[in-house]
Amino acid sequence: MTAPMEPMEAYQHPRFARAYLRGVELADRRGAADHRRRLLAGLSGRVIEVGAGSGANFPHYPAAVTEVVAVEPDDTLRAHAEREARRAPVPVSVVAGHAEELPGGDAAFDAAVTSLVLCSVPSLPAALAELARVLRPGGELRFYEHVRSPRALLGLLEDAVVPLWARAAGGCHPNRDTLAGIRGAGFEVDAVERFAFAPQPLIPPLTHVLGRAHRP
Repeated sequence: MTAPMEPMEAYQHPRFARAYLRGVELADRRGAADHRRRLLAGLSGRVIEVGAGSGANFPHYPAAVTEVVAVEPDDTLRAHAEREARRAPVPVSVVAGHAEELPGGDAAFDAAVTSLVLCSVPSLPAALAELARVLRPGGELRFYEHVRSPRALLGLLEDAVVPLWARAAGGCHPNRDTLAGIRGAGFEVDAVERFAFAPQPLIPPLTHVLGRAHRP
C-alpha cells in the first residue's frame, strides 16, 4: 500500500462540500444522472468507488454488484453518503479514506469507479497506481471526469485559473489530462466518450470524458 501523500485533515473542505451538495441535484437534473447510469451500467461483483462524494452514484448501481466500498475523505460529504447508502439498491459501505491509500488488499476488487474526483486528487499518478493495485487482473476502471479543454484558448484559461480555483473548489484542477494519466498508469482504455457539459447554469460547458478501461 502506498504511503499517504496528505493527512486526512488536508481533505476537509466544508464550505465547498456544502456548495457541492446544493449543486449535485441540479447537475443530475441537467444530465449528470444519465451520465452516472451509463457509467455504472453492466458492472458486477465487488466494486470500490473512490471519492464517493454525496453518494449520488449509489442509486444507479446494477443488481449484479455484490458490494460497493465507497471511499470519501471529506467529513461533510461522507455523512451525506452514509445516509444515501442506506437507500441504495446494493450493499454499500462508506469508509473514510483517500485515493492515494485505498482500503483493501492487492487485487481485491472486480471494478473501480471514479466520478468527478480525479481532478482533485493531490497526485494523479499515485491515485491511479492505487486503483491498479486494488483491481484484479482484467478488472475494470469506470471513469466519469471533467478534463482540460481541447480548445486552445479555453485550455489556457483553465491553466491560468488553477491556483485560485483549486483553493476554492476542494482541490479541483480543471486542466488535468486525466485520460492520458489513465493510459500512463498502465490501464488499457476500452471505450471513451468525450463531450461538453455544463453542470450549472452559470458555468460554461466543460469537457468531460466517460468510459471504461481495464487492468491488463
